[in-house]
Amino acid sequence: MDEKRKASRTAGSQLPPHMPALIALTAVTGVVEAVSLLALGPAFTAMQTGNVLFLAFGAAQAGNLPTLPAGISLAAFVLGVVCGSHLEAVSEAHGRRWFVMGLIVEAGLILAAAAAAWGLVPRYGSPTPRHLTVMAVLALAMGMRNTTIMRANVPGVPTTLVTRSMTAFLGGSAMGRDAIYGYGTAGWKLRGLSVLAMFAGGVLGALLIRAGCTVGWLLLPTAAAVLVVGLAYRGQPPLHTGPAPGRERSC
Repeated sequence: MDEKRKASRTAGSQLPPHMPALIALTAVTGVVEAVSLLALGPAFTAMQTGNVLFLAFGAAQAGNLPTLPAGISLAAFVLGVVCGSHLEAVSEAHGRRWFVMGLIVEAGLILAAAAAAWGLVPRYGSPTPRHLTVMAVLALAMGMRNTTIMRANVPGVPTTLVTRSMTAFLGGSAMGRDAIYGYGTAGWKLRGLSVLAMFAGGVLGALLIRAGCTVGWLLLPTAAAVLVVGLAYRGQPPLHTGPAPGRERSC
């Protein structure tokens, strides 16, 4: 166990070269979820745990929560994961790294959502078919993102939720004192930055909605941010060297 803890601290002693990309993508998720939940929903597009619970509460006929947005988002997310997995497998089989390509595809989908939402006014709690369509495209993009990041396999920074990042950050802090989380290392600091990035993205999205921005204007810079991140890392070394977690290579 001591050897594992030492290895964990050593592995987290340096920040990965893709750290700016991961932090930026986490902030983008905060903006996207603010748009989805506050302007299109209520439903999430990246953090599907919330949608599963919305559907569970609806099945129990408790809470008077609308289940249609959550169901549409969940279905689109599933489609995004399936499509992303197939595209990623084909890309890898041809020697092309999926990380950059996946981000470019995601940016294209968010741009498509922005186009579909052009002039669309935020409408919380009573979405129109157009609102639900935009939400579905965003959930499709976030499903693709999850495939991309799982393939990248950077511990503690999934970019679409911060529960694990927060757990590792607090567990490795002076309060938790668990050495396996690498207290004081670059990896530990990265987890804290990811939590702050998600918070900042959510605040930014919410403030823009309160300021009266239409959905299209909210999503346009979001798509641009993802595209810039993807293009910026075209010449960088691949983020991963092996199969995604949970996959086994055939003999």
